[in-house]
Amino acid sequence: MIRSIAQKEFISTLRDRRFAVLSALVLVLLLAATLVGRASFRTLQRERQTAQGTVNEQFRNQPSRHPHRVAHYGSFAFRPKSGLSLLDGGVDSFTGSAVYLEAHQQNSVNFSQAQQSGSLIRFGEMTVAFVLQLLVPLLIIFLCFGAFTQERETGTLKLLLSQGVSLRQVAWGKITGYGQAVALVVTPALALAAALLFTGEEFASNTDLVARLALFGLGYAVYFFLIVVGSVVVSARQSSSRTALVMLLGLWILGGIILPKATANLGASIYPTITKAQLDADVHEEAQHGIDGHDPHDKRAEALKADLLKKYGVDSEDQLPVSLAGVQMAAGEEYSAKVYQQHFAALNATYERQNRLSDWAGLLNPYQAIRPLSMGVAGSDFGHYVHFQQAAEAYRYALVQRLNGLQAGMGHGDKERRLDAATWRELPVFAYQAPTLGWAWPHLLLPVAALLLWAAGLSWLGLRLISKTSVE
Repeated sequence: MIRSIAQKEFISTLRDRRFAVLSALVLVLLLAATLVGRASFRTLQRERQTAQGTVNEQFRNQPSRHPHRVAHYGSFAFRPKSGLSLLDGGVDSFTGSAVYLEAHQQNSVNFSQAQQSGSLIRFGEMTVAFVLQLLVPLLIIFLCFGAFTQERETGTLKLLLSQGVSLRQVAWGKITGYGQAVALVVTPALALAAALLFTGEEFASNTDLVARLALFGLGYAVYFFLIVVGSVVVSARQSSSRTALVMLLGLWILGGIILPKATANLGASIYPTITKAQLDADVHEEAQHGIDGHDPHDKRAEALKADLLKKYGVDSEDQLPVSLAGVQMAAGEEYSAKVYQQHFAALNATYERQNRLSDWAGLLNPYQAIRPLSMGVAGSDFGHYVHFQQAAEAYRYALVQRLNGLQAGMGHGDKERRLDAATWRELPVFAYQAPTLGWAWPHLLLPVAALLLWAAGLSWLGLRLISKTSVE
């Protein structure tokens, strides 16, 4: 009987002009967002790969120079786009795409798309994720708001129940039928996205991308399921179609607009962040306690010099087998890097606490459960951004310390010497390796658990409520 009811609802839905118009609009938006996202992805990826290759070649082709000049010349690290970011851009538009790597200083990632866009970008971008998270639920609401109220108003619900069918069977039949209708709209867009992903050379034989896309699809399937169940339950509990529609639209506005904004403001109030100017001032003040490799009269530098003289058993700097300046630079870099890492770690921890508050809100609002899951699977959330930031800093520190080691190996009087240009071609260039889904999984456990709890809880409680619904 459930199958018969589901088939009847599915066919009736396809014949409904409202569904035809709304579904066609949503499908067009999904397909357009997929194609535009793919084009934007390829353009940005090509630009960043070209820029990374250019700066790498410029770094390797430097003339004969002193190693410390090379350290200050520096390089750039460009963050490549993740494969599924064409479906969900996440925070990529706001976090920047490139970081300048230089001695003595850890810079933040700059040149975000938001810096080059108008204020309208704050209202979101037309991505596949935006359509799936907000517009498809709206389609489901208009599809399901009359699931029970129309049956009750026309008297067909009594007729159906008189044939020995329970309210739960009716509910499951309607949920199944509406689910098939929603799948009919969403599946073509996701199939197109998969085709675009796996026909590109950059995604060939990428098993991690397959796993991410599978989890992406499963997450949204659960999300749509609980929206369908919730809409059917509201329809069953209301006396009229108009009341059910108003309530569902109110819940959509509350969950999709009001609660996310309120949670973000609450997180910023509970866990405030310092300004960039304050961060720079704090780092500069603390860095003064380390060795200043540029000042030979610095007290800490003098102490290091005394230790080196004692270690090598010599009486003066010119007798040292190593460059004192190079050793001092290495010691100063080690201290300043720790200072920067501590302050950046504290700032990132504050952002993580703000984000975690929104993640916990997913237990109250399914939209705030699917959003971090979608971004995390797409590789466009804050955690993936921090991973790139840390990888760029690890490369910067290793490069600068290697250059300091080259300077130290030049011995006394290194300031007047130069290393051959071939030296720079032997140094490694920056090549970022994005983390796998296994790395991201611990960050996704809470959103996944929230979605599953919503689906299970709503199915159990909602159907219990439906079974007690009046047929009048």
